[in-house]
Amino acid sequence: MPSRFPGALSQDWEPVVLHKAKPKAQALRDPKAVNQAIRSGAPVQTVKKFDAGLNKKVTAAPVNARKLEEGTEPAALDRVAVEVRQAIQKARLEKKMSQAELAKQINERTQVVQEYENGKAVPNQAVLAKMEKVLGVKLRGRSGK
Repeated sequence: MPSRFPGALSQDWEPVVLHKAKPKAQALRDPKAVNQAIRSGAPVQTVKKFDAGLNKKVTAAPVNARKLEEGTEPAALDRVAVEVRQAIQKARLEKKMSQAELAKQINERTQVVQEYENGKAVPNQAVLAKMEKVLGVKLRGRSGK
């Protein structure tokens, strides 16, 4: 006959509790669900949106938006000075390089070199330093400030 454990038998299992999944947001907005919650006494939050569903024009603009933007925006950003543009073009042509070749040597896109030569770029000291190394021309003292 097999021997059994002489001590008291106990169960070491934890009880398992199953929970229902929370209802989705769409289901909470359903009128039937809202009415059911009101009937059962559950708290229901309602929020009225300002001018929601109204087809009215605003009669007076609160503040001229353009004036606000102009007041808070800084002045136009500095662009590449004419002397810098000409120095880049002159040095590049003396070295018989195309814009694409210069861009490749300074690890930038061709569009960056085009913007610097056209005066559309905002001067970046790091890019100007790379151009100085490759072209052998001083560019950073001429930023036009």
